[in-house]
Amino acid sequence: MTDQLDQLLVTTTENIPNQKYEIIGEVFGVTTQSKNAIRDFGAGLKSIVGGEIKAYTSMLTESRDQAINRLRQNAADLGADAVVMMRFDSGSIAGDMQSVVAYGTAVKFID
Repeated sequence: MTDQLDQLLVTTTENIPNQKYEIIGEVFGVTTQSKNAIRDFGAGLKSIVGGEIKAYTSMLTESRDQAINRLRQNAADLGADAVVMMRFDSGSIAGDMQSVVAYGTAVKFID
């Protein structure tokens, strides 16, 4: 099933060239990650000297990947062939958690 999910088209565009489709509805995938003490300590040191905080970048990349996989699963559960107008949003929760959501419109191809 994972291969099927990987092949479910997700695009940030409104239209898919040479495809007609009907709208199924809104779909989303969300994940929330918490920072840990080691990451916080390293980030604190890095904030003194500046530069990229690679542990946080890695955490957000992983969060984005989880969110998009959950979006694909939500779309597949509805019988969608693709997701159009996909967007990401993120935010902090209680100062030590980061939430990432992927959302878009599930569509079904028609002839």
